[in-house]
Amino acid sequence: MPRQRYGHDVIMANVNLSSGESFESLLRRFNRQVQEDRILVEVRRRRFYEKPSEQRRRKEALKRRRSSRWPR
Repeated sequence: MPRQRYGHDVIMANVNLSSGESFESLLRRFNRQVQEDRILVEVRRRRFYEKPSEQRRRKEALKRRRSSRWPR
């Protein structure tokens, strides 16, 4: 089942229990799904309020880092 975004960039990790599947394997699949969707990274980022000026500064720094990777 594809993951969908709802509202304000909320990502729902969804796993369904297959017949004969153990809880441990279900939990492993769920944890993998959470990692692939980068949910915990987003939770940590949103843990504290970030002022708009700090957001701009962070995004600009990210742009500089990404552009410096490519040889000119």
